[in-house]
Amino acid sequence: MNRLMVSPSPHDENYTKTSTIMLNVCIALVPALVAGCIIFGLRSLLLTAVTVGSCVIFEFLCRKLMKRENTVGDLSAVVTGLILALNLPVTLPLWMAVVGSFVAIVVVKQLFGGLGQNFANPAITARIVLMVSFASAMTNWAAPFWYKDGADAVTGATPLALGEGDALPSYLDLFLGNTGGCLGETCALALLAGGLYLAARRIISLAAPVSFIGSLALLSWIAGEDPLYQILAGGVFLGAFFMATDYATTPISTKGKIVFGLGCGIITFVIRHFGSFPEGVSFSILLMNVLTPYIEQLTRTKAFGGKYEKQKKEAESK
Repeated sequence: MNRLMVSPSPHDENYTKTSTIMLNVCIALVPALVAGCIIFGLRSLLLTAVTVGSCVIFEFLCRKLMKRENTVGDLSAVVTGLILALNLPVTLPLWMAVVGSFVAIVVVKQLFGGLGQNFANPAITARIVLMVSFASAMTNWAAPFWYKDGADAVTGATPLALGEGDALPSYLDLFLGNTGGCLGETCALALLAGGLYLAARRIISLAAPVSFIGSLALLSWIAGEDPLYQILAGGVFLGAFFMATDYATTPISTKGKIVFGLGCGIITFVIRHFGSFPEGVSFSILLMNVLTPYIEQLTRTKAFGGKYEKQKKEAESK
């Protein structure tokens, strides 16, 4: 006798699993990590290993303490650790990286219920907490290793922090990552390759990245700044492709994604142009994460037949 089984959607057996999505994100981040190792040396690998390892351990321990199903196998903690590492200067003390991992996994993710329940991007929030708590260490930018003289480390400002009298890097240097900055934000080529890979695999939509980058470029041009320099410098590509596309903290609809990207671009421009911080990508994405529920309400798609039912009810009430 056949039994009728009732279960929630999706009912397609071929739907993409969370672990598959996260594995693809890990693959997409590999070019940026390899570029970071080439540009800043092998300490990039050590820092990444510490953030990824501590994120996985914190997630495992949290789920055990809360007596919930362990979610380490979905690879979301690995992705958080990777993105966090790419948002840190390679010179950061390792214990500070562990603090950042704790904030990302325990405070931002697990205390709100785990994957899909967090209101903000864990890696971005952790970076901002570290910037506020350890400002000196978080702004100790390392220059590319080939600029170093023997064992003496040479630190330099990021392209966005250079003054009027400083020599600006060329577009090619910005595109290839021959500048100071965070471990994974300098090489635009590697980030672009990873972002296009995710788009080709239909893991992300390009609506948010294009509106983010486009609005920042347009506003920079209107303000008389070099738009290409503004989008290649700093963490625009890292934020646009890997953090403004987070499933849990960004809108679902295409209209919502466009609004989200526009908001990120506008806030980034305002912080860079008028604020005291040279960079504003992390702050802009975090602020838009907070606004995501409201964007969802304003841009949600009406149910099929919803307009007809509304008109019918209005007619009946008269």
